[in-house]
Amino acid sequence: MAQTKSLIKDSAIYGGSSILQKMMMWLMTTLLTNTLSTTEYGVLNNLYAYTALMLVMLTFGLETGAFRFANKQDKHKPTTVFSTALLLICALTAVFLFVFLGYLPDIRPYLWSNEIPSVYLRLVIVIVSLDIVSAIPFAYLRYKKRPVKFAALKLLNVILYVVFCVFFLVVCPWLEKHPPSLIAWFYNKEFGVGYVLIANLLATGVETACLLPEVFQIKFKFEWDLAKKMLNYSFPLMIMGVAGMSNQVADRIIYPFIPQTSLSELGIYTACFKIAQIMMMFTQAFRYAYDPFVFEKSNDKDAKQAYSKVMTYFVILGLLIFLGVMFYLDIIKYFIGADYWAGLGIVPVILLGELFFAIYFNLSLWYKITDKTYWGSIFSVVICVMVVGINIIFIPRYSYWACAWATFIANGTAMFLSYFIGQKNYPIRYDLKTIGLYTGLAMVLYAVSYSIPIHNQWLHIGFNTVLISIYLMVLVKRDLPVKEIPFLKRFVH
Repeated sequence: MAQTKSLIKDSAIYGGSSILQKMMMWLMTTLLTNTLSTTEYGVLNNLYAYTALMLVMLTFGLETGAFRFANKQDKHKPTTVFSTALLLICALTAVFLFVFLGYLPDIRPYLWSNEIPSVYLRLVIVIVSLDIVSAIPFAYLRYKKRPVKFAALKLLNVILYVVFCVFFLVVCPWLEKHPPSLIAWFYNKEFGVGYVLIANLLATGVETACLLPEVFQIKFKFEWDLAKKMLNYSFPLMIMGVAGMSNQVADRIIYPFIPQTSLSELGIYTACFKIAQIMMMFTQAFRYAYDPFVFEKSNDKDAKQAYSKVMTYFVILGLLIFLGVMFYLDIIKYFIGADYWAGLGIVPVILLGELFFAIYFNLSLWYKITDKTYWGSIFSVVICVMVVGINIIFIPRYSYWACAWATFIANGTAMFLSYFIGQKNYPIRYDLKTIGLYTGLAMVLYAVSYSIPIHNQWLHIGFNTVLISIYLMVLVKRDLPVKEIPFLKRFVH
């Protein structure tokens, strides 16, 4: 019981802090899209796409590998495991720095657009290196069951990033117009994206420095036999991670290399994509609670019935989020700068694509319970190949609309594949009738809102409020009776 309570508490700290970090970074979109041009924002997202992919590749899955061997009952001490992992990571980082900083002029034509200044690339390379090196100390904190310090440092990074961005993008331009002599020695308004990267570098640097006490607690010892075992174990995890991350960032990497496209278009696409991340944050919050629930419930007789019910309410809530975003988009659009509104048409496509992925994640319980996790790798590769293929073929003709539909089609395909294959391996009688009813209702309400022209913004919002109320009334009447809700039943007679 004590171990269960500890697990729940630690999960709440890790999960809560992670959601808070993502929320803060998501809110940063408002600042960035109102201070950077569409081209600059496109450059920033292209660079961060590479950052995410490099982190997965260069950490090499060694965080998970370190956990595996540190908890394995054999001759290797946990401190030796983490020491070996850290030294491996440092070696990979040293090679990365040597190659990418030393030979950047030779490498950049194959990876980055010529429109991106080399100084930005060098900043990104250093940021990635610091993040890679800090991965193992963070894993060591988790192993030592110190979730508070782990979460505090992660939050510190985000808070510092926000503070430095506000300083460089808001305070400095104001100072330049009033007492310019205060900042003339270091500030150049043309540097733009560079200041966002400097803010990231400073925040990451402070975070890494705060990890040094944990690093010094690890007695440095390297065992080559252990290193080979860890690399063999971690390599498939890295491949799976690369495939999964590619699904998320491939469009941002591919886009600048497609003829007749611009980084400005990429900036518009990524800003509008941020609006749809409301669905992603919903999924993120759900998965922190769902994974423990799946394994805890797996031995119960009514497990499949419980999984089916969770899926039903999950889809109902996901569709409600879709309607909420689309019906109040006239207000939500102010979340991004007005220069980016040209791409708002892709929001419903991306929202549904993210809902498909959320359902796919919900369905994934079958291969986790049956220990057939290789299916997760197969689905990740399928999604990756489809996303890359659709983007390469259709971006030249349809611009960023191709990116949106690639997400929709690839995630939808993975969802259906997981469902049909899962029904053969771990059959669950999902309530498809109810799911279909709410899906049809949501699409009809959205079509009504879209097809009836109401040019007054507030009348349109009022009309949409009536439509979403219909959805809620059906939900309360059919599947969520108010009388069954403990707090509300006292008000219903």
